[in-house]
Amino acid sequence: MQPPRNIVESLEQAGQAGVLRFWNDLDDEGRRRLARQLEAIDWAVFDDMRQAATAAVAEGVDPAFLSIASTPTGQRLSPDDCSAAAWRPAGEEALAVGQVGAILVAGGQGSRLRCDGPKGVYPIGPISQASLFEILLGRLAAIGQRYGRGVPLAIMTSSSTDAETKAYFEDHRFFGLDPDEVLFFRQADLPALSIDSLTMLLDAPDRIALAPDGHGGMLRALSAAGGLDWFARRGIEHVSSFQVDNPLASPLDPAFLGMHLVSDSDITTQVVEKREPDERVGVIVEAGGVCRVVEYSDLPEPLSRERLADGRLRFHAGSIAVHCFRLAFLAEAAAGKASLPLHLARKAVPFIDDSGERVSPTTPNAYKFERFIFDLFPLARRVTTVMIDPAEGFAPLKQPSGSTADSPEHVRRAMVTQARRLLSRVGVAVADGIDVELAPSIIDEFDLRHMTPGSRIERPCVVIGESVVSWGDGTPRSPI
Repeated sequence: MQPPRNIVESLEQAGQAGVLRFWNDLDDEGRRRLARQLEAIDWAVFDDMRQAATAAVAEGVDPAFLSIASTPTGQRLSPDDCSAAAWRPAGEEALAVGQVGAILVAGGQGSRLRCDGPKGVYPIGPISQASLFEILLGRLAAIGQRYGRGVPLAIMTSSSTDAETKAYFEDHRFFGLDPDEVLFFRQADLPALSIDSLTMLLDAPDRIALAPDGHGGMLRALSAAGGLDWFARRGIEHVSSFQVDNPLASPLDPAFLGMHLVSDSDITTQVVEKREPDERVGVIVEAGGVCRVVEYSDLPEPLSRERLADGRLRFHAGSIAVHCFRLAFLAEAAAGKASLPLHLARKAVPFIDDSGERVSPTTPNAYKFERFIFDLFPLARRVTTVMIDPAEGFAPLKQPSGSTADSPEHVRRAMVTQARRLLSRVGVAVADGIDVELAPSIIDEFDLRHMTPGSRIERPCVVIGESVVSWGDGTPRSPI
């Protein structure tokens, strides 16, 4: 069985015919697997990859831009802020009339967390052990119930998580969401290229070494899947995007949405105050009316440590990957000739050598490529930043148990602290050292309005609605 002629021609034109060197040794299924991968390659994108690798330009931002840049003036969002109360009605109206949709970025695997399968299935509930999916999407369903209109949701998966994610949703009955209002779309994979030869690496004789194209692949993949039209047919005018690894994320907070609408922005983004230079968050900077996000690794150290007269870092608006986009802006960007740029990173990528032996390098041997969604910022007519308290909306799960930051222990602690704080606002005390968790149906203190002021919780429990809690055995009981 010879490889398909169109594949051979494409490979020869790209100088990549070597990936077929084991073809004659493969069984029929192995040949089909390799052929499917090769047929899926966008050779125009491959040319862009090779050009980026040939240039091998160091990642970073123009020093001239950074020299005059500053942190953009934004709005602060907190439960006690009177301005937040002024923005809230506009956001609530948009939710009530069905103008807002959501995009969940969920293509990552849980391997770093030592969890098999998609990261979204990781059990993070402090008491319930509910998964990231259960928490985030249960809250989305609760928002739809409160405002009387479901929120259409597009979920970005990857080739490694797509099937398992869909099966998980089926098994959990879509977490209370209407299946007809959920769209799955898959981000693209890009091959890794050898630093020495700019040829594609083989992960196995019948498999190219591939990696997802980053969160910036969202726009291209959503457009290709018909997702922009899917939202538009449902009357959606604005979409909020958020990451699956942040169980405190509030992409549909009415005050946040209201600020986006009141400011008439193409993009409104949540930020947290970066207090120390070594915090691993990118920062939003502005110069000449142009906003950009600079990755923490791309910000020169002297600038990362520079402080203002009031003691804050010069670049202190930390990006947390919660954005609200005007749908028409996304459609314009998707239709434009210029796609989001490719960023390359030098990585140690295991590969199969010419003799068929697997090699696991300890130093970078390959370029990996990805796109960043925040590269849309310079294209926007107006970008608005909204500063939130990280205790209310940012607890990223990035590192395995035992790590010094962003571990399951840190995230669960943040969830318990938030729950205790919300209960305190309605007059319910929680005994010292007692863990308490809010069910996804609890959006804010309004959902706790029937809790008895002065009551006290003295056992670990999950508050599942109004005056009802579960003591961990699945039985609803009164906390009194």
